[in-house]
Amino acid sequence: MKDKFITEDFLLQSDQAVTLYHQYARGMPILDYHCHLPPQQIAENHRFENLTQAWLSGDHYKWRAMRAAGVGEPYCTGDASDWDKFQKWAETVPQTVRNPLHHWTHLELKRPFGISDRLLGPETAKGIWDETCEMLAQDDFSARGIMQQMNVVLVCTTDDPVDSLEYHAMILADPSFAIKVLPAFRPDKAMDVTAPEDFNAWVDRLAEISNVDVKDDFHTYMEAICQRHDFFHSMGCRLSDHGVETMYCEEYTDSEISTIFRRIRRGNDLRPKEIVKFKSAMLYELALLDHEKRWTQQYHLGALRNNNTRFFHTVGPDAGFDSMGDFLIAEQMSRFFDRLDRDDRLAKTIVYNVNPAHNDVVATMVGNFQDGSLPGKMQFGSGWWFLDQMDGMRKQLDSLSNQGLLSRFVGMLTDSRSFLSYPRHEYFRRVLCNLLGNEMRQGLLPNDLEMIGSLVQDICYHNAAGYFGFELDDS
Repeated sequence: MKDKFITEDFLLQSDQAVTLYHQYARGMPILDYHCHLPPQQIAENHRFENLTQAWLSGDHYKWRAMRAAGVGEPYCTGDASDWDKFQKWAETVPQTVRNPLHHWTHLELKRPFGISDRLLGPETAKGIWDETCEMLAQDDFSARGIMQQMNVVLVCTTDDPVDSLEYHAMILADPSFAIKVLPAFRPDKAMDVTAPEDFNAWVDRLAEISNVDVKDDFHTYMEAICQRHDFFHSMGCRLSDHGVETMYCEEYTDSEISTIFRRIRRGNDLRPKEIVKFKSAMLYELALLDHEKRWTQQYHLGALRNNNTRFFHTVGPDAGFDSMGDFLIAEQMSRFFDRLDRDDRLAKTIVYNVNPAHNDVVATMVGNFQDGSLPGKMQFGSGWWFLDQMDGMRKQLDSLSNQGLLSRFVGMLTDSRSFLSYPRHEYFRRVLCNLLGNEMRQGLLPNDLEMIGSLVQDICYHNAAGYFGFELDDS
């Protein structure tokens, strides 16, 4: 038998790193404050029949790799059978060497399935398929079972303001499930006025669920948004999230925004400058709501989405045709934060960027608006999307350490739609412990395991538990 790939000391290259991970990081609970898990599957304790349903469905990371390996679309987003899709993925995995998918795949087979004695490939696919199908039928491998196995204490899902949150209510009312599942407010559609028909359909839905007659009045529109913000708060929501190319902070007047809103509600296409003004107004108004309720606002910056028009029209968005953008972010971000801070209305904030060229821009920018009101109020968020791999994590940790306080960092999240993605926290913890352990060995950090171990535990869990203010039994 070949040597195991994912050993107990995987990625740990010094004695100090081994100790930091196994004695300090490994046993820490998981607080996954940003993910895209479907609340319905948690509420109904969904059971997956096979690895394709649990692993490949909705995973655009894997689809990108499969397409690059010459796999046709029927095996990615198409109507091929679950087994055929998995077989094609198994054929692709050996080709992903040095891609983070090779690490993630085998980490996720080890935890929670315990499969670490072989690599996934064409020859092992059937055996792994059969073993995991058998395990997925067991209680420990239901949606809730996997979360419990992985020592998850809380997750925040990502929810549209017009979502009823009925499944969150079901989870909240179920005393048998101890893991907290809270919504997060994702109002991207509230400010996306690039397509009038889509925007107006969303506003009509907002008017219906909020019972506010919006019509073409911007102030009434904001009344409806506020109503949903209040409702989310009542359901335990304490975070918002925004997927934007860059911060928007163009100058505008109230009358301009009222006119722009009226024009789009009447079905008119907006001019580019009007779109930017409206996005600027909405981003600001939403930030005020977050500050009022002491929420944390998250900004995911820089993705260039839906690059492939042909596939966008055939398979839709979020299917693996997005990439890093090279948007200018510094000036608009500075103006946006400063406008809020001038009136002391800047909420706790996490900024994630997807282009590593912007790491130091973001790390230095958030430092401009630390105000001493609480530790780490402004956060440079963990490596996101194309950067949530070993190199991306290291670069983010280096920029954060060089420009701010690593000790106040709120740590990792999955940002995933899969219940099998929790090993991303393990991956991050191993990278973190290896970085710190190697620097201890080199004499760049004090060779004090208790001191550095405490730092590791704060980053893995305690900082986030305190920062967001969640009510956790062990916080």
